[in-house]
Amino acid sequence: MKRKVYRINKTGSIKNLKLIEEDLAEPQSNEVCVEINSIGLNFADLFAIWGLYSATPKGSFIPGLEFSGVVIKKGGDVKDFNIGDKIIGLKRFGAYASHLNVETDYIFNLPNDWNFEEGTSLLVNSLTAYYALKVLGDIKKNKTILIHSAAGGVGIYANRMAKKFDAFTIGTIGSKTKIDLLKKEGYDEIIVRGKNFKEQLMESLGPHTLDIVLESIGGKIFEDSYSLLAPEGRLITYGSANFASSDSRPNPIKLIHKYLTRPKIDPMKMINTNKAVMGFNLIWLWSKKEELQKYFDEIQKLNLKKPIIGKSFLFEDFHKAINYLQSGKSVGKVVVNTEKNIN
Repeated sequence: MKRKVYRINKTGSIKNLKLIEEDLAEPQSNEVCVEINSIGLNFADLFAIWGLYSATPKGSFIPGLEFSGVVIKKGGDVKDFNIGDKIIGLKRFGAYASHLNVETDYIFNLPNDWNFEEGTSLLVNSLTAYYALKVLGDIKKNKTILIHSAAGGVGIYANRMAKKFDAFTIGTIGSKTKIDLLKKEGYDEIIVRGKNFKEQLMESLGPHTLDIVLESIGGKIFEDSYSLLAPEGRLITYGSANFASSDSRPNPIKLIHKYLTRPKIDPMKMINTNKAVMGFNLIWLWSKKEELQKYFDEIQKLNLKKPIIGKSFLFEDFHKAINYLQSGKSVGKVVVNTEKNIN
């Protein structure tokens, strides 16, 4: 069958992402073919397009990690899903498409009373937040958590999860326009990051010790967050947004400068201060099918509210969606729909 995809043959620029039509093979025995309704955008997509993400496939590839849609075909060994089922899913790249084949290990039923946009906004954000907080951060009751990019999809879910442990949460954002959202989400303290971020954080902490940091920015923000981390504290890093660009391609001179001046942690000082830095990306879980499914089961038991959809775009406006994501104005999830009225 024919499908439409956004494919990139050479990394480096968003302008290299082209809409084309191509053939899609029949699903293999353990796969289903999904007609996609919504696609979730992530910063990992941008870094893959720019060639700055080590997990990016070599050569020509289709970006995109998460999607929702309807099963229209299935392989002979598929027992748990049927044609017509509404599903949400993960793809190790390849979601920027009208249709795709995917192994059943990476799809789940669309939750009841959820629409496709909400479904496509769940997996990457919730799994990232849960793995960072629970698995790596080992969150306990009444801890203090610093969450950067607090109005983004991961940040919102991280705060909701942390509140299940009665945590004191501090959220940081880059714009005052996002303050009301963070108040509504129940953050205890809100920081609009400025040049004096370290002093802002010290004031927000008050009598609290900083136990866990969810870090996705890098640079001086990483350095200052780590410096205030309490003994036995853990900084979980899963992104470096300071390497992002508002243009179609990053400036190589700026990239080199940021890389050479990036924070460096002395292992001997880590021993003396009893602090930990832990890093991960969600792609690593791709080969851990049983763990991935286990974590998602645990997330569902938390009974969290639906994701926040910041803005929706049409499939033919994919470049506008990406530009909006990289603008820093977005909150919650940016999604792309393959039809005008899918819900």
